[in-house]
Amino acid sequence: MAILHNVDLPDDLYEQLQELATAENSSINAQVITLLRNALSAKRKQAEDYRRQNVAKLLEESRYRRRVNPADFGLPDSTDLIREDRNR
Repeated sequence: MAILHNVDLPDDLYEQLQELATAENSSINAQVITLLRNALSAKRKQAEDYRRQNVAKLLEESRYRRRVNPADFGLPDSTDLIREDRNR
């Protein structure tokens, strides 16, 4: 397990940690670990929700995009190219 040292906490924050640890009958170290886990979990969930929103947004935008016909650009139809390959 990694050890984290030299974290300068303001006195009021340390007192709050101490009160919370006492109220939950745990050590300050255990309380800090619990708080960090909860904060990281919440942050991870926010990031995942944001990614999901982006995917939904991209899918919605792609539904409204104009379809491109290759023939409009002088390109051959892919079906003809596939048939030509198969006939070789």
